[in-house]
Amino acid sequence: MASLRVMCVLCILPIIACCMLVQTTQTRVLTESGSVEGVEADGIVVFKGIPFAAPPVGKLRWRAPQPVAPWRGVRSADNFSPVCMQQGSYPPDAPHEHSNEDCLYLNIWTPSGARSKKLPVMFWIHGGALQNGSASTPLYAGDRLARYDVIVVTANYRLGVFGFLAHPDLTRESDNGTSGNYGLQDQLAALQWVKRNIAAFGGDPDQVTVFGQSSGSISISALIASPLAKGLFRGAIGQSGGLFEPMQLLPELALPGAEQAGARFMSDAGATDLARLRAMPADQLLKMSFKTDIIVDGHVLTRPPYDIFIEGKQNDVSVLVGTNRDEGETFIRDRAITVTNYRSELERGFPSFLVNLMGVQQAANDAEAHMGVSAFNRDMRFRWDMWTWARLSTRNGGRVFAYEFTRVPPVGTPFSGFGAMHGAEMPYVFNNLDPAAPTWTDDDHRLAFAIATYWTNFAKTGDPNDVNMPAWPAFTESNQQGILLGDEIHTGRPFDEKALGRIDAAYSSVRAAGSQ
Repeated sequence: MASLRVMCVLCILPIIACCMLVQTTQTRVLTESGSVEGVEADGIVVFKGIPFAAPPVGKLRWRAPQPVAPWRGVRSADNFSPVCMQQGSYPPDAPHEHSNEDCLYLNIWTPSGARSKKLPVMFWIHGGALQNGSASTPLYAGDRLARYDVIVVTANYRLGVFGFLAHPDLTRESDNGTSGNYGLQDQLAALQWVKRNIAAFGGDPDQVTVFGQSSGSISISALIASPLAKGLFRGAIGQSGGLFEPMQLLPELALPGAEQAGARFMSDAGATDLARLRAMPADQLLKMSFKTDIIVDGHVLTRPPYDIFIEGKQNDVSVLVGTNRDEGETFIRDRAITVTNYRSELERGFPSFLVNLMGVQQAANDAEAHMGVSAFNRDMRFRWDMWTWARLSTRNGGRVFAYEFTRVPPVGTPFSGFGAMHGAEMPYVFNNLDPAAPTWTDDDHRLAFAIATYWTNFAKTGDPNDVNMPAWPAFTESNQQGILLGDEIHTGRPFDEKALGRIDAAYSSVRAAGSQ
C-alpha cells in the first residue's frame, strides 16, 4: 500500500511540474530588453511596471527618452512603478501614489492565452492637465476591458516642468534643435515600444488604438498631427480634449515664447545654467510655478494641429470623439455666479476680446448667469475642439464617430454631484464601476457594458457598432449625427452646431488677425 502511495506521488509530480511550466510560460514574456514575469488571475494576465525608456534623471532630465538598458534573468512585473513627479492627483479623489522622476514604465493587461492570438491593442493616455495623473490609477485598470478580447496598455509620461520645459540651452544641446514636449515624446516612445514588443504578448502591432481623456485626449490630437506618430496607431478615441484653438492666442505656445518662459523659470529657480538646474531636487522644482503647455516645437509638432488638419496632412486614422453634457461645471463649482459678476466670470478663463467676439448677451437672472458661464466653459474648453476634430477628420474621407455622454452618476460614486461632469464617462469606459460604491444601479452597469462594447469594437474594426446594441451612425459634416450615451442610448446630434459656429467664427477672426 505504501509503495502504491509512492507511485501515485511520483505520477502526480510530473503533472504538477507540467502545470507549473504552463503557468510560467503564460506569464513570462521575452521583450527586446529582457524577460518579464506577469501575474495571472481570473483569466487575465497583467504585467506591471515594464520600462519603456531609461530613467530620465540626472543628465537625462529634459532630454528625449533614451533606450532601456537590457537586463539579465527575469524581471518581476507584479508591481506598478512610481508615478511621474506631480502635486495632487488626477482624478482628484484618486489614491495617493509614490512619485519619482524614474517613472517611464507601462502596464499591460492581456486575456489568458492571448499569446497564441493577434489581438487589437488599446493604448490609454491619462488626463490631468499635463500636470497630474498616472498609468496605475485604479480607475484605469484594464482587467475588465481585456475581457472583451483586447490588450490594454497604460503608460506614464513626464508631467509639468519635467515634461514640458523649453529653454534656449536645451534647444542648443538637442539633436533635434528643439526643446519642450518631453511628455509627448514619452508617449511616442511608449507607442514605439508597443509597436516593437506587443506581438510577444499576443497583440497586433498594426492594430493599435489610442484612447484618452482630457489632456490625454489633447495629446492624442497632437499625436495625430505629428509626423513622428505616423504608423504607430490606426484608431483614436478622444474624450473631452483637443488642441485646435488658434495657438496665436498665446505666444508661449511657439518655441521662442516657450524658451523665454523657460529662461524665466531658470532665473526664478536661482540656477545659472542647465547643469545647476538639473542638479536641483525634483521636489524643489515641483513647488515652483510653471505653466504647462504642448507647444509647436518644430519636431514633435511642426505646426498647429488645426493647420495640419485643415490641409488634410494629419496621420490617417479612424476617429471616435465626444464630450460630456455638463463639463463646464468642473470649472465653476466653487464659484457663486450672479448677474452682477456674469461678465467678469466669463473673462476669468478667457481674454475679454474673445468674449466680445462671441457676442455674449447679458444674463436675465442668477440661474441664467450660472448656466451661461457653465455652457461657455464647456463649449470653449471642450465641445468646440471635439466638433472641429470630427469635422476636419471627415474632409478627407476619414471615418468618424461622435458621442455625447449625458448620464448623471449616482450620488456617492466617482464624478458625482455636478451632472454629467468632466471625467464622468471614465468608469463606464473601463467598465470599472467600483463595487465599494453601492449606489451604482442596473442602468449604470448596462451603460458601462454598452460603452465598453462600443469602444472595444472600434478598436477591433474602426467601427463601434454591434448587432446587439443601438446603431451608432457615422458623423459627416453634412449629417452631424452621433450617439447619446445616457439613461437611454439613442441616435442624436452630439453638438450644438449653432453655438459652436459662433466660436468658430470668433476663432477665424483671431487666425486672420494673426496672419496679417
